[in-house]
Amino acid sequence: MHVIICSSPEEAADLVAREILDALSRKPDLVLGLATGSTPIRVYDRLLHAHQEDGADFSGVRTFNLDEYIGLPPAHPHGYRTFMHDHLFGGSNFTRENIHFPPTEGPDLVEKCTAFEAKIRDAGGIDIQILGIGSNGHIGFNEPTSSLASRTRITSLTEKTLRDNAPFFDAGEPQPSMAVTMGIGTILDARRILVQAFGLKKAEAVRQSVEGPVSSFFPGSALQLHANVTFHVDAEASSRLTMQAFYRRSQENVKELEAKNVL
Repeated sequence: MHVIICSSPEEAADLVAREILDALSRKPDLVLGLATGSTPIRVYDRLLHAHQEDGADFSGVRTFNLDEYIGLPPAHPHGYRTFMHDHLFGGSNFTRENIHFPPTEGPDLVEKCTAFEAKIRDAGGIDIQILGIGSNGHIGFNEPTSSLASRTRITSLTEKTLRDNAPFFDAGEPQPSMAVTMGIGTILDARRILVQAFGLKKAEAVRQSVEGPVSSFFPGSALQLHANVTFHVDAEASSRLTMQAFYRRSQENVKELEAKNVL
């Protein structure tokens, strides 16, 4: 696991977007796992700029979103389909048939979740998975006690997550308490995982995920089992890490090797 302590969320977004665009230049049919919420918005802004100003071509990219609420119609203003349209898809040239969301409507949702997993496999697997992390350690909507081997499934949201997400809904508006999410096992199948976390409210989640024991009670800790994960955090989110000096020295070592074209 690699930890990059950034000067700001903007620097983190620059690094994540640059890695995605570099991968796109090598593989036009890149497969991306996408997250929603406030954390990845800056990355999506940079991808939009790369398309609109620099001609980055996303027409061959296949996308799979991490999660979606159950009980919201597709065009609901607080649904993740709307979020992705507003922040990425609507202003770029992603192809509609290449965009995939976890199934949340109609009968046989369990079978549809299995079919969603099959679509990921048929695409060749996820090349880069973008993640945030909840203050209780959830990744996607894999709440505490989620199996580390879990796959795409229906799940209930904890009271903590419901409170954290409540500001995104209008006062008095019914808030979904269930969702469909990629499982932890699904996330760990990605070839590359890029995590972002900012602010003091994420400091404990970052500490537990990076330095804590691997436990289903803290789902983000499962990322320790992956061989190619980078956490991009700001100073506040990194404030409870016990090995900050080591992470900063590692950053400088990597920069030195890159300057010498060793990496």
